[in-house]
Amino acid sequence: MFCLSRLDVRLRAISFAVAGGVLGLLIAPPSQAQIASYVDEHGKLTYINANSPARRGGHTADSENTAVITTPPPKLEKVVRAAAARNNLDPALVQAVIQAESNWNPRATSRKGAFGLMQLIPSTAERYGVEDVFDPVQNIQGGTRYLRDLLDRFGGDLKKSLAAYNAGEQAVERFGGIPAYRETRDYVKKVTNTYFQSDPGHSPTGEARRLQIREMTNREGRTVFTNE
Repeated sequence: MFCLSRLDVRLRAISFAVAGGVLGLLIAPPSQAQIASYVDEHGKLTYINANSPARRGGHTADSENTAVITTPPPKLEKVVRAAAARNNLDPALVQAVIQAESNWNPRATSRKGAFGLMQLIPSTAERYGVEDVFDPVQNIQGGTRYLRDLLDRFGGDLKKSLAAYNAGEQAVERFGGIPAYRETRDYVKKVTNTYFQSDPGHSPTGEARRLQIREMTNREGRTVFTNE
């Protein structure tokens, strides 16, 4: 008959306790984890290297109960202007996209796994070197570069470019224009309305306006240059 001595029992109990503790340390999530997860359109669970929005007090970009912020915070406006200038885009267009995507919440997330101010999905963030999607500067720079590339890809067609930003480049090419998705059509309408209503003279391609500089002589007889 097989039996264990009291000493053997105690030793085994201690071994199991130690092993369980080590296993717990291995699988327990760290208190300051830099990982966020989402389920993509194919049902695949994916993790992204970024602070969890829930731990940072963020809310989902899909929420419709938040008051719309039409004026960006001054610090973010400066970042937008700098990124837009580098990519020859009208800052007002970038602002309109951010307003529609996240309502100026840098911690916003969506049910489809898009993150930050310009709602970048992990593949787009990686494509443009965005290491932290919740960092406003990185997010705006990456999103603005992506918007510039879309405009170049679709020959300056603003509506197609915005549709691609929302539904993906392949969807626009497959449909030969704005996809027949209600969400995408509403999105394009929302962004363009915000963009053009703020100034009817905004560029129809979303590019930065090239100011006409005139040379003139003022009352003191000095030559000055002006865009008025």
